[in-house]
Amino acid sequence: MHRLGYYAEKKQKAALDILSGILACSRDELIFTSCGSESVNTAIRGYLHANPRAGKHIISTRTEHKASLETLSFLALAGYEVTYLPVGKDGSPDLIELEKSIRPDTALITLTHVNNETGAILPVDQITAIRSRKNPKTRIHLDCVQSFGKLPIRFSRMEIDMASFSGHKIHAVKGIGLLYVRKGCRIHPLIFGGGQQNGLRSGTESSYLSGALALALSLAEKDREKALSRVTILKRELLEGVSDLHPTILSPVDSLPYVVNLSFPSFEAETMLHALEERDIFVSTVSACSSKQKKVSYVLLEMGIEKSIAQNAVRISFSRFSTEEEVTAVCKTVHDIYDKYLMKRGQ
Repeated sequence: MHRLGYYAEKKQKAALDILSGILACSRDELIFTSCGSESVNTAIRGYLHANPRAGKHIISTRTEHKASLETLSFLALAGYEVTYLPVGKDGSPDLIELEKSIRPDTALITLTHVNNETGAILPVDQITAIRSRKNPKTRIHLDCVQSFGKLPIRFSRMEIDMASFSGHKIHAVKGIGLLYVRKGCRIHPLIFGGGQQNGLRSGTESSYLSGALALALSLAEKDREKALSRVTILKRELLEGVSDLHPTILSPVDSLPYVVNLSFPSFEAETMLHALEERDIFVSTVSACSSKQKKVSYVLLEMGIEKSIAQNAVRISFSRFSTEEEVTAVCKTVHDIYDKYLMKRGQ
């Protein structure tokens, strides 16, 4: 009730006004969380626990982020039935199987807007059309962590019910996430306590973190179209720059250019990762939440990629701050690594 508390609340509401304006929704439809994983968990578990009569059937794919897959495994142990749609080499779920799988007791469809390992973009409009035709009561949740600030997301035009975001993907500080829940879509909170955020996510709110997220999205949105064009060019230059090494390009042709998945012949992914790391170039082999397991990407295997190719795959990520000079340096370094490797083998 004091002046500082009022000031903090005012900053919090200002952040919500900015975010809701960009995302074309009401500020009451947005919930601040700590990260994308919490947003995903709150959406999936929160909706199903709040709506037991909606059914106990869920539809997803096995190429989802671990935040979704582990939540679905937990729910399967609790008596829910999960149908995992097959995906093609373009990363898109089989829409014919989706239509066949939707039932009267299908409570939820949860899918990823942009795959975090390949950049594959989900055909959202086709999926919402199938849902509306087969069972309009089925809710749709999207993991939008990779599309946040990179693709136009306007909830007033999208027929989805929930969406999860993470701030660090658009250069906000780590520790802030966001969850969209459409009005009329009832969820139970994951965290109980003092009743903050309309009782949907208790815990002391941070006006600094929410302000950082609002600023980051504002800057990303301001530069979004130009950044997409720049990164598209950078991706093409990268692929042209290493084309003579004949890598297998595992990202779909129409994928979001911010993520490029390549399999280099004769090089296991971990070897390439550490060789690049020595030159202060940092790539990944699988998503961050799976990286410590040192396994071949389950996403690529589910897409039907041969294991011998998948085990050589690295994920190169761009941001809107990436430069042509950096791409040139990466291409040169990869060639240097190949020359050094082949020299050791006497080839």
